[in-house]
Amino acid sequence: MSAPATIAELAPRAARERPEELAISDGDVRLSYRELHARADAFARALLGRGVAHGDRVAIWAPNTWRWVAAALGAHAIGAVLVPINTRYKGDEAAHVLASSGARVLVTADQFLGTRYLELLATPPELAVTDATWSAFHDGLAPEAELHRARARVSPQDIGDMMFTSGTTGAPKGILATHAQTLRAFGDWASIVGLRGGDRYLVVAPFFHSFGYKAGMLAALMTGATIHPHAIFDADSVLARIAAERISVLPGPPTLYVSLLQHPERASADLRSLRLAVTGAAVVPVELVHRMRDTLGFETVLTGYGLTESTGVASLCRPGDDPETIAHTSGRAMPGVELSIASDGEILVRGYNVAAPTDADGWLHTGDIGALDARGNVKITDRKKDMFIVGGFNAYPAEIEAVMRAHPAIAQVAVVGAPDERLGEIGVAFVVARSPFRPDDLIAWCRDRMANFKVPRRIELVDTLPLNASGKVLKHVLRARLS
Repeated sequence: MSAPATIAELAPRAARERPEELAISDGDVRLSYRELHARADAFARALLGRGVAHGDRVAIWAPNTWRWVAAALGAHAIGAVLVPINTRYKGDEAAHVLASSGARVLVTADQFLGTRYLELLATPPELAVTDATWSAFHDGLAPEAELHRARARVSPQDIGDMMFTSGTTGAPKGILATHAQTLRAFGDWASIVGLRGGDRYLVVAPFFHSFGYKAGMLAALMTGATIHPHAIFDADSVLARIAAERISVLPGPPTLYVSLLQHPERASADLRSLRLAVTGAAVVPVELVHRMRDTLGFETVLTGYGLTESTGVASLCRPGDDPETIAHTSGRAMPGVELSIASDGEILVRGYNVAAPTDADGWLHTGDIGALDARGNVKITDRKKDMFIVGGFNAYPAEIEAVMRAHPAIAQVAVVGAPDERLGEIGVAFVVARSPFRPDDLIAWCRDRMANFKVPRRIELVDTLPLNASGKVLKHVLRARLS
């Protein structure tokens, strides 16, 4: 399939070149590339009919479904900026993203995992589209000619999406990426990993994340693979779908593969179709790479490294790399990308993919500590930034602590990551109490106010927090107490 210049051209290009091949399989909904193009264009015309224009922000706060794909492609078709929102977010977290991005439209689900998203928002956007109102939103479509003019105005250098990432200061910030950055990065990504037409791609990584949206949805559409959206990860349903739909591509965090390997029905499951796995975001033991190949049957297992600020990708192992390289490193720089190590060991990234350079020379200071081997493979050894990774999701203590300090019983709090066999890491909160409280009640209070991956799994009551001479909490001392 030829490469489009903008994401706006992706659906029409695929519809011309693979009109009757299957683009999406989502439960009872099966859409060919021609049908997906038609659904996306209808959504685009509905946006135009309600006055949404080039550069306007369109947010999606919903699980992985065919509607997410159609809405995203429809927004791109008119040059709108896509704003994915984490489905685990609570009302205040989502409201911050909506306000910061200036979203005019919110596409959301009626409910997901028992949560009714619109009910969490004190002031939802004027244009809110749910599953129940999806059809009604398509009343009053703008003429096709208006859509054609809007699509023709979209430039490769236009902003395609605003992905939100948390920082050590705690406030989530929006990172802007152009159409050209995203398509080049994930065209190369798909080529290197070997994603191809006819692959059946189970997208377990959420669409609100670069791994699901760019390495998943967009990479599949660029190569002619079939997208199988998966809304909720559990090993039972994943094993069933692998067998029933003959899934060949299954990227995800290491915890996904560990869950499959530990499943009691794994030995009797039909996994013969599995071909390609791409993982990362946490430590990958060599033994896991061997078991993914030998027990789960993957022909290719690769690891990679990226950040939202680098359009989601920076380095990648290559097919043919040995298990030790795949497990111990995150591969070599992507084409057109440079990796370097600063004097203090921090990993630096520079290239077309860097959406938010940190210094005047164009380098992105990642906040990760590492080294490069003789072949250019990057090994991440530590984190300069205060962060831990829960099941593949970045959790920032400063953000969690800022929320927890609002609890009336908390005088001081410090959050650190602790090793966890299933999730890689979990949060542990060390709390100096202002008044008595039950740890379980505090955890429940946190669950009402922040995404579940941020919620501390343990509360440790302490009389004081260890501080240095300038009053900064000594996190390494707290981590040592957990070992």
